[in-house]
Amino acid sequence: MKRVFSLTEKSLLGFPIQYVWQKALGNYIAVTGASHTVKIYDRHGQRKDEIQLSGACYAMDWDKDGNALAIIADKSSSIYLWDPNTMKTSMLDSGMRDQMSFLLWSKAGALLAVGTSKGSLLVYNLQTSRKIPVLGKHTRRITCGCWSSQNLLALGSEDKMITVSNQEGDTIRQTAVRLEPSDIQFSVMKTDERASPGESTISVVVGKKTLFLFNLNDPDNPIELAFQQRYGSIVTHRWYGDGYIMIGFSLGFFVVISTHMREIGQELFQAHNHNDNLTSIAISQSLNKAASCGDNCIKIHDLAELKDMYAIINLDDETKGLDRLSWTDDGQLLAVSTQRGSLSVFLTRLPVLGDTCGTKIAYLTSLLDVTVVNHVEGEVPITVSVEVEPNFLAVGPYHLAVGMNNRAWFYGLSENGVDKLKDMEYLGSVASMSLNSDYAAALFEGKVQLHMIESDGLDQEERETRLFPKTDDTYRILCHALTGDFLIYGTNTGLIKYFYLEDWQFVNEYRHNVSVKKIFPDASGTRLVLIDEKADGFVYCSMNHNLYEIPNFSPTIKGILWENWPVDKGVFCAYDEDKIYTYVFHKDTIQGSKVILAGGTKLPFSHNPVLLHNGELTCQTQSGILSNIYLTTHSFISSLTDAAPSDLKKMLTQTLMLRRFSDAWEVCKLLDDQASWNELARACLHHMDVEFAIRVYRTIGNVGMVMSLEQIKGIEDHNLLAGHLAMFSSDFNLAQDLYLASSSPVSALEMRRDLQHWDSALQLAKRLAPNQISFISKEYAMQLEFTGDYVNALAHYEKGITGDNKFQEHDETCLAGVARMSIRMGDIRRGVNQALKHPSRLLKKDCAAILESMKQFSEAAQLYEKGQYYDKAASVYIRCKNWAKVGELLPNVSSPKIHLQYAKAKEADGRYKEAVIAYENARDWDNVIRIYLDHLNNPEKAVGIVKETQSLEGAKMVARFFLRLGDYGSAIQFLVLSKCNDEAFQLAQQHNQMEIYADVISSENTSNEDYQSIALYFEGEKKYFQAGKFFLLCGQHARALKHFLKCSNTEEDMAIEMAIETVGQAKEQLLTNQLIDYLMGESDGMPKVLFLKFTYHF
Repeated sequence: MKRVFSLTEKSLLGFPIQYVWQKALGNYIAVTGASHTVKIYDRHGQRKDEIQLSGACYAMDWDKDGNALAIIADKSSSIYLWDPNTMKTSMLDSGMRDQMSFLLWSKAGALLAVGTSKGSLLVYNLQTSRKIPVLGKHTRRITCGCWSSQNLLALGSEDKMITVSNQEGDTIRQTAVRLEPSDIQFSVMKTDERASPGESTISVVVGKKTLFLFNLNDPDNPIELAFQQRYGSIVTHRWYGDGYIMIGFSLGFFVVISTHMREIGQELFQAHNHNDNLTSIAISQSLNKAASCGDNCIKIHDLAELKDMYAIINLDDETKGLDRLSWTDDGQLLAVSTQRGSLSVFLTRLPVLGDTCGTKIAYLTSLLDVTVVNHVEGEVPITVSVEVEPNFLAVGPYHLAVGMNNRAWFYGLSENGVDKLKDMEYLGSVASMSLNSDYAAALFEGKVQLHMIESDGLDQEERETRLFPKTDDTYRILCHALTGDFLIYGTNTGLIKYFYLEDWQFVNEYRHNVSVKKIFPDASGTRLVLIDEKADGFVYCSMNHNLYEIPNFSPTIKGILWENWPVDKGVFCAYDEDKIYTYVFHKDTIQGSKVILAGGTKLPFSHNPVLLHNGELTCQTQSGILSNIYLTTHSFISSLTDAAPSDLKKMLTQTLMLRRFSDAWEVCKLLDDQASWNELARACLHHMDVEFAIRVYRTIGNVGMVMSLEQIKGIEDHNLLAGHLAMFSSDFNLAQDLYLASSSPVSALEMRRDLQHWDSALQLAKRLAPNQISFISKEYAMQLEFTGDYVNALAHYEKGITGDNKFQEHDETCLAGVARMSIRMGDIRRGVNQALKHPSRLLKKDCAAILESMKQFSEAAQLYEKGQYYDKAASVYIRCKNWAKVGELLPNVSSPKIHLQYAKAKEADGRYKEAVIAYENARDWDNVIRIYLDHLNNPEKAVGIVKETQSLEGAKMVARFFLRLGDYGSAIQFLVLSKCNDEAFQLAQQHNQMEIYADVISSENTSNEDYQSIALYFEGEKKYFQAGKFFLLCGQHARALKHFLKCSNTEEDMAIEMAIETVGQAKEQLLTNQLIDYLMGESDGMPKVLFLKFTYHF
């Protein structure tokens, strides 16, 4: 902490001193030491006055407003009263014969209490000059006392009594204590019940050992608190907060206790702040800080968190130790006296006074020092020592202005240093001031004075100065700002006026509906944020006179800062005591200009934002230094490469809200997923950055979007371009509005047609293109027909008919629709007639299908027939039993099913010849065969068909037919043909037709079992040759050979040949030998003629 000044005058040194700050204002400090003099210093250490006393000073105190300093001294019965306004001292005769020992001003009124060494009391009213002497209030010296906020006076005396008196001096309470009281204070004790109004508890240190608590509402139950001996004796105590007491002890400890009955006696906090001793503690309610001094250092704690050490001030040259601490009421200055008699004053809180111009910041670094810095440009800081402690300052590109009340001093800032230019007096106390490169504008008492800072005296007289408003204007100016080109101000009537400095005239005016309290223009002045008397915030654009409401605008907002980073032109932040809100003004979006809230950042305690640059907020603190905070909405600037994917997603959202597409591109490269690229692309479309959108879509390979955007990127009509982009973003209603406001409103109609939004398209066509209504009606009707809304579909088909030969195909489509819809609506005659007249075959088919579903078969069949859909026509004629029409259509019918239905109908009517032709057309051969056999008695035809078609069922029918005729051979033949081998075998067996059966079956693919059955049959009939033949066919060679050798002489030659073939197939030696024996005649003694032939074969 900065030391403002030190007092080490010889007249003070050598003995502990007394001092007291002026109350309320804190502009003066009164100091006295061993000499009989009270010296008055201002807050910068300049001596202002000196009061000579008759003897040593016993006590001094300022009244509650700081308008009177009262002093009592040895060897004097008068009270010295010093007036800071006139710098004059007056003497007040107390009328007391005893030596005065105690003096204290009331904290609620102009009452002064004076006590004497004999225990008497005087109450003096400064306003009425009334004196009330009270003799014998105490029996011995009054040593301490305090006033309550209700003007009750508590006094402590060497007689070990405490009295409580009213402002008339009447005793209303008194109590005795065990030892001598000191450090008496009034406060409010913490209780469970609702406390009685006013300060009702007295705390007093008794014998420097205990703390005595005396409640005026409960005088019979005082509380006395003792503390650990290791703390030492009680030096002093202070009340703060909600019934808390901080107590300082001589051995360096300070302790905090609560006066709540449940917590009383408990130490809430204890710290050993000083090694050897503690001499004083002080509390500043305005700073919310507590300080203790001891040894040779001061330690300052934050009352909100006592464990945290706020600051430590070391006074290494004070070897004798420190004495007493005291803060000014505003907490700006902390004074400490020392054991050797010196006094040091430290700056603990500066007025937060600062201003910016671009990235240049001017701020108060000491009570009389202003520092100008520009960290962004890297300029060397300049410190300007000013003549007065300013209450306003302003900085421009080349100047600094500081001022107080109605006066301002101007300084020139250059590379060579600081030049004091001039000072000016205004017609009232200046509330705020703004500078640009040439002019200064000061706001005072509802007026603004605009004047040149440095006049060159050349043709500038009329521009030297001007006062706003003119005398005939009745409004009052509440706020103003000065940019490079404009003076802008807001008034109590809601006016915002732009005064153009170049032309020296007003160029713009906007009237708001309520008064304008604050304005914050950007660097160019074309946009400004205004806050009105309802605490609502708006962005005003002077280029188009539009006002945009700021969303979620807190009513506690204190100020606005525009972003100075050129890339983020529309970004600004609003701040209150504890939060910063980042907003973005999006000028060009498909939805028009608007303001969005991008996010919030916590503002540290007692930080005042002054500059925003690339997401970095520069703040002033009460200690006179600058501190930087990074907005959470700009976290992507510092931590992009190390961020996790979840954080990168948040950063992508941030960059898109801030419209920083280049940064968003880098984030998307790190995320490397399709969704992120698409999000970036959509944001580019929203903000109408077509070039960047093309770049993104090209990267992700969306060829269609690239081609579409390439086609529109040269469009200059803002609304038309925005309409296209809104359509690409699927916001079709917005796109329509934009198209209609553009130079090509018909684009809205084209879009609705492409989207098949026919209702909207028809509405648009009525206004924009009546010649398109017919075509849109047709399209709409087709959609309505598809969805089943036939009533409206019919109406729109009828609307769609143009009657123009140029659009014949279109009209035919509409007429077809009328036909279909008429039928669906029940107007069958109209629909059928329309369909019959229409050239389209397909329409006839569609209408016929609708009629068929409605069970209007005759009309359906008629349309099918007209449309040459003969199969369908015949099918429907069959359903309505119109066989005559079916017969007419049959030559053109290809469907076997219809022929079959017709055949059955004709058969049922007994018209078998027609039936058989129809069955043949249907290729139903079984029924053809059946009709030929059963009704037409034409077995030859039936047999021919069976042989041609190889129909099994037909073969069975023919077989049954021959069986009925007794032609068993033919019957067997057709049974075998129909694969009924068992039936054929039985028939052959029954009717001795096995030879026929054998002949037929040998020509078929017959199984060994069938051959074996025949062989066994012939074996039973002793027909050995036939038996041998079929045993050979079923592969039983031994049995076949046996039967061949049994044959009679008539069959012998053939039998021997078959025997030789059997042996050849069998390839068995035994059978070969058996045959050779037979041929050689060994079995019957008759050699066979064919021996040589056998030999040949063998």
